[in-house]
Amino acid sequence: MLNMAILISGRGSNMHAILSSHAQSKLRYIKPCVVISNNKDAPGLKIAKEQFGIATEVILSNGKKGWEYDREIDSVLKKYGVYPSNGIICLAGYMRILSAQFVKKYKLRILNVHPSLLPSFKGLNAQKQAFDYGVKISGCTVHFIDDNIDTGPIIIQESVPIYDTDTEEDISKRILKIEHKLYPLAIKLFSDGKLRLEGRKVHLL
Repeated sequence: MLNMAILISGRGSNMHAILSSHAQSKLRYIKPCVVISNNKDAPGLKIAKEQFGIATEVILSNGKKGWEYDREIDSVLKKYGVYPSNGIICLAGYMRILSAQFVKKYKLRILNVHPSLLPSFKGLNAQKQAFDYGVKISGCTVHFIDDNIDTGPIIIQESVPIYDTDTEEDISKRILKIEHKLYPLAIKLFSDGKLRLEGRKVHLL
């Protein structure tokens, strides 16, 4: 059994997809322990607590950066029994860059979903980047976190078409729908022991 923490900054739609999958018994070896946010007004906090009965914690930055801030996250994770040896941390719209110290401590235990087919369109506003560039296909990627932004080993990806009549909003909605399917699947593969890393390549078993 893996103890799971979810980090959010906003509405938590991917958090909702993950917790819904767990509620439907699709994530057999996962125990959701806590949802953590850097934003006290994040709508996802209310959803986690009231709809799913998951404990929530808010950690405001108060000017703290890097490991100074992430050390507080680490303390909360310990409080809820989420350790590098038994835990999984899922970033779901979390709008802070994790420190190198935190990433190293939880190496290959932190997952993220990104709204593009990495390595294309890294960073913020990936859907707008794809729209402005004029690509015909985009999608989403679930990957492990490493020391850089959106460069960690790729677990799974899925593409979506982009049509000439699409707006940026159309693309975002189409990608988000796939994110909600792909992220719980990646977590299931991880918790079921169906992933093997060789170099930076993740093999599905």
